[in-house]
Amino acid sequence: MKIKTFLATVLMVCCSLCSFAHNLPKREFRGVWLHTINGDYTGKSPEEFKTYLISQFNSLQKAGINAVLFQVRPEADAFYPSKLEPWSRFLTGTQGTAPSGDFDPMAFVIDECHKRGMEFHAWVNPYRVQLNISSKLAPSHVYYQHPEWFVVYGNQRFFNPGLPQCREFINKVIKDIVSRYDVDAIHMDDYFYPYPIAGKEFPDDEAFKTYGIPDGFADQKDNWRRSNVNTLIRELHETIRETKPWVKFGVSPFGIYRNKKNTMDGIGSDTNGLQNYDELYADVLLWIRNGWVDYNIPQIYWEIGNKAADHETLVNWWATYSYDRPFFIGQDVERTVKYADLNNPEINQLPRKMQLSRTTPNVLGNCFWSGKALLGNPGNSLNALANSYQCYPALPPVFTFMDDKAPKSIRGLKTIWTEDGYVLMWKGPKAKEEMDKAFNYCVYRFDNKEKVNLNDPSKIVAITRTCYYKLPYELGKLKYRYVVTALDRLHNESKMKTKKVKL
Repeated sequence: MKIKTFLATVLMVCCSLCSFAHNLPKREFRGVWLHTINGDYTGKSPEEFKTYLISQFNSLQKAGINAVLFQVRPEADAFYPSKLEPWSRFLTGTQGTAPSGDFDPMAFVIDECHKRGMEFHAWVNPYRVQLNISSKLAPSHVYYQHPEWFVVYGNQRFFNPGLPQCREFINKVIKDIVSRYDVDAIHMDDYFYPYPIAGKEFPDDEAFKTYGIPDGFADQKDNWRRSNVNTLIRELHETIRETKPWVKFGVSPFGIYRNKKNTMDGIGSDTNGLQNYDELYADVLLWIRNGWVDYNIPQIYWEIGNKAADHETLVNWWATYSYDRPFFIGQDVERTVKYADLNNPEINQLPRKMQLSRTTPNVLGNCFWSGKALLGNPGNSLNALANSYQCYPALPPVFTFMDDKAPKSIRGLKTIWTEDGYVLMWKGPKAKEEMDKAFNYCVYRFDNKEKVNLNDPSKIVAITRTCYYKLPYELGKLKYRYVVTALDRLHNESKMKTKKVKL
């Protein structure tokens, strides 16, 4: 009986995987967070860093990942050379100590992402300065220039969100990143005002007296705090747009906006937990409605069936309040595989969560926490993505509110023999403006008499930045039709050009 039950379960899982593989979307956000505060990259030489990261990226690429959210500013420091902030201790082990040679980790990570058709989202923490006040700040840290900008809460140090000077400095840091690096997005997670500590008030009385009360927030400190964060988000969006209009700005807030029972207007989820609006002073819905953020990835890390914060309940809630901005689900890999499916305790919750993400209106993809956990393949999750749920490539969603104009078609599509073999080659389209240029190319392959369907991701053989594709030549007897399109920085796709080839 046990053997029969086991075989039935295996058959059901296999059928589910096959069903997913035949119904995959051509466009979907498939991101991972790669955090650096876990010490994963600390102390590695540049060559060790490169080798380790390339191995990670190769595995993530096989699993269909098309966006990497890489933590480059964990403690008002930098994983890149900066005149504003010191080198991160999570890179070399000591804050302010540069890696050997002229190695630029962020530039390297960006290049490796783009080689693989992945987006690079520079993940920054806006206010955090020290995870533990016992850690040593570099002499060049802005703290020593302006100690009055900072406050200690619990065992951590933060920029004071109530000071305009702090917002101005943070904007300078973001402008520096966007202007100097070929980033696809700036990303912020859930750390705005810090998570509350029971019995401790955040020490911002002086800033409130100086700025809050004169601005009309007397007896409204909560509203003043929310206004401070709102102002930062709005200013950052403006800074990014003015610097490079194709760079996106996204956030991944804590998974609960507000609990419905605590609201007067009813705009809250049927949950019972910490709230963005009330405890972290993050009015995420306001940012989305006003267009101050370009995408939203709430951290809906709980399992389906959680009594305080049910995953499915929250997915549906955030989807309802997406306000025509791209909405992706923040998925906790380890928690997903830890809990059993409510309808079938023989399997974990990954199949149901993936199904939910693809059948709920307004959901345009997933982002997995964490990349390091996913690479460990808990519950066979990495293999399941690679072999089923993300077994075909996917283009990221388009952001039509930023740009909806596709680039022109490629030119001069042809095949030639080279020292490396038979190659499909083309020229990029002509363009006058940066946002009209081709940034990537999508290569499809169809059987000779097969109808061309560019919505079928199983036909994508490459997403590449180069203007060539090495053909898998064998006997030269089978005829195929290759299709090449151009993609701009925001993934708008051009009209196709085709070439019949014998392989």
